[in-house]
Amino acid sequence: MASDPGIRALPLRERPVDIGFALVFSAFTITSIISDMLPTLGVDISHPSSNPIVNSNYWYAHDTDPLFMHPPTWMRICTGLSAFVYLPFYVLLVIALVRGWQWIQLPAVIYATMIVTLTGIVIFGVELFGEPEWVTPRPGKFLAFNLPYVLLPVLLLIRMRRPDPFSRRF
Repeated sequence: MASDPGIRALPLRERPVDIGFALVFSAFTITSIISDMLPTLGVDISHPSSNPIVNSNYWYAHDTDPLFMHPPTWMRICTGLSAFVYLPFYVLLVIALVRGWQWIQLPAVIYATMIVTLTGIVIFGVELFGEPEWVTPRPGKFLAFNLPYVLLPVLLLIRMRRPDPFSRRF
C-alpha cells in the first residue's frame, strides 16, 4: 500500500465516492459524540428524560437495542473506543478524504478491521444470539440501524485497497 509521493490526488469533484464517504463519516463523528459517549460515561438511558440527547438514546435502546440500555462493561469499552478513538479518526479521515491525503490508507484499513471485528462479530453476535440472557434481541430493527456501521467501513476498506487511492476514480 505504499504510495508514490510524486502522484497527485484528483480534485475532490472528480472523486464523488470520496464526497460520499466524507459525508457519511462526518455523520459518524456526530453519532460518536451523541450516542457512544453516553454509555461510556455511565449516563443512565434506561428511562425517558427531559434531555433530548438522553431521550433519543433511550428511544433507540428501548425500541431497537436493549443491550445499549443496560450496557455491560465490555459494551462500554466498545462505545468508549467509538467515542474516544474512532471519533478523532473520523475527523482525520474526513479531512484526508477531502484533501486526498494518501497516508490515511493504512489507518483506514486498521479502522475498518477493528469495526468488522468488534461490531461485526462481538456486538452483532451478542445482539443476534443472546447473552446476556436478559437481553431480548430485536434483529430486524437492530440490523436496520447498525448494519451501515459495519458495511460502510468495509466499503472504505475496498476503497483503500489500491496504492494511491486518491489519484484515480473509484
